[in-house]
Amino acid sequence: MAILGRLEEPTDGVQDYCCCLRDALADEGVNLTLTQVRWAEIGRKASRQELLEAVKGKQNAFFLLQYTALSWSRRGFALPVVGILKLLKKNGARCAVVFHDPDGYAGNRIVDRFRRGIQRYAMKRLVQLGDLAIFTLPRDKISWLPANTQNFVFIPVGANLPAPERAWEEKRRPAGSKPIVAVFSLSDKPTLAKEVSQIARAVSIAAKQVGPLEVVVLGRNSESGGEELRAELAGSPAEVRILGLISADEVVRVLGSSDVMLFVRGPISSRRGSAIAGIACGLPVIAEEGSELAPPITEAGVDLVPEELVPQEFGVALVRVLSDPSYRASLAQRSRDAQSRYFSWSVIARQYARALRTLGGPPQE
Repeated sequence: MAILGRLEEPTDGVQDYCCCLRDALADEGVNLTLTQVRWAEIGRKASRQELLEAVKGKQNAFFLLQYTALSWSRRGFALPVVGILKLLKKNGARCAVVFHDPDGYAGNRIVDRFRRGIQRYAMKRLVQLGDLAIFTLPRDKISWLPANTQNFVFIPVGANLPAPERAWEEKRRPAGSKPIVAVFSLSDKPTLAKEVSQIARAVSIAAKQVGPLEVVVLGRNSESGGEELRAELAGSPAEVRILGLISADEVVRVLGSSDVMLFVRGPISSRRGSAIAGIACGLPVIAEEGSELAPPITEAGVDLVPEELVPQEFGVALVRVLSDPSYRASLAQRSRDAQSRYFSWSVIARQYARALRTLGGPPQE
């Protein structure tokens, strides 16, 4: 049973992750159900009682507690999740904690440092109390994790898309038509403005050298971000197409018909689901290099730009990918290979099943 906290609106990546994992685990003979702790809706006391009712009589179940700081606290003070894990353990449950936030939030204000300290304390307690700690980054990328931690497992996230490999068969644009640059998902304000500015500058550089091109903006915050991008690119040889929130099937189709993905939501890593969506759909991905960069991301078709050179080098990379068909094809093949070896839900589910059975988790049906 996957235990989730507050659902995020308008889309919830953790819930989508659990749904994809549930479907893939079924092929491994493992039945996964989802239960939400509705503390934000009905209060903490009532939600804990509701959780106890949901897990009653499930002595043979293995619980996957999903951690992000904002899932368990409106302001990111995530201590209540420790109480949830203690509640489950008190009732004899076997529990793994899945860390979607691998570290405390950034910031230098007093409140930021205090919040980060609380978050790291909560995560350390979750590692100590849980039977298994599943991280979406390799061990050497998690600075606060004790080196002697024995219950650690690294499993990268997959793309929250149904059969993204279908994108590999999408019909590519005919020769002579505009190249298509995909931007999948943007951050909330105030970060949104910075990302739009980076996209606009990169696209302007590329359009001047490659010629007219199309930017398709889809997913979270694409409506507001797309309108701002359209305004910034007014008068340039770049067309902006805004799709907004569309179905997962449609995301696969759109990405499959694109030439390249531009990922601007910070440095790329194995926990960045929207970047991995581009890899899963077989696209070259242009992204910022950062401290979380490690295999298997480095094996995918990613053209990396050093942090200090963003956004100027985003444009240079776009030119490089769009003007060199053989280079573009080699990156696309690397993305497809990485999807098959590391990021497909069948591979991820197999890793989960192996880890849980090592601890006496759900047996093979």
